Amino acid sequence: MRKLFTVIVAVILTATVGAQVPQKLSYQSVIRNESNNLVANRIIAMQISILQDSTSGTAVYVETQTPTTNANGLVSIEIGGGTIVSGNFSNIDWANGPYFVKTEADPDAATGGIAYTITGTTQLLSVPYALYAANAGTATGGGNFTHFIGEQYGGGVIFHLWKDNAGTEHGLILALTDQSTSHVWSNVYSTLIGASAQSSWDGLSNSNAIIGQAGHTSSAAQLCLDLVSGGHSDWYLPSIQELNILSNNYYTVARVLSQISDATQLTNTWYWSSTEGSDDVAVWVIDFSYGGPSYQAKNFTFYVRAVRAF
Repeated sequence: MRKLFTVIVAVILTATVGAQVPQKLSYQSVIRNESNNLVANRIIAMQISILQDSTSGTAVYVETQTPTTNANGLVSIEIGGGTIVSGNFSNIDWANGPYFVKTEADPDAATGGIAYTITGTTQLLSVPYALYAANAGTATGGGNFTHFIGEQYGGGVIFHLWKDNAGTEHGLILALTDQSTSHVWSNVYSTLIGASAQSSWDGLSNSNAIIGQAGHTSSAAQLCLDLVSGGHSDWYLPSIQELNILSNNYYTVARVLSQISDATQLTNTWYWSSTEGSDDVAVWVIDFSYGGPSYQAKNFTFYVRAVRAF
């Protein structure tokens, strides 16, 4: 029996419908024949099975695909996106493993009937987090959560979750697009607002204080407060700590944004926070190229992206 040589199994975040969890695994293998030669630039037939408990365990999901190998004999597929033979990929309980991926291939499928002659079985050594969260309902830090970091929900993408003392779940959501790529923090840039706009964590209170300042006509906070997106109108300019949290989860959020057709990616540049500094001209900002906070003058022009809480 010829063998299929697996080089990588990894989870990817793909486009979802509504708030559904990404339901695909990216899988790559190098195909060689019985002479150990690469099977290059050829359409092949594959049958993929998710086995539970062992390499000979029960197949909880089976599908077929007909991908094409590249010049190096490498085939790349997304498990969960093929023709279903049995089972339901979205119903797999990833917490009830271990799980193994069994692949069977026929490099000569294009010339006649399908006869799988190349096999390989690889254990999933780490449970795909987003898939696990969908079924087990957990999030980092323990406790049962309904939602997960990176979920498209409530008009944007969730980038933080927590529970209050009563056990009620809350989260922070990033808007799908920038509200501006060049806007001053406020048209009033030489007068200190004070403590009401200097919270490091309460962006909504800061935003309301900014637009309530005497002489205010335009600001980054106003752009956010005026936003109506996804049926929600409770957006605001994030505080510096809310931006810090977003920066810490930048990778997950960026991957999800890249898969949403009407979303725009966070740019590697300065974004305004709503947290005023301790003097009359400075405001905290964050640069997503490296995640570092900094003081900048209120009359500079930077990017604006709204958030909301639930």
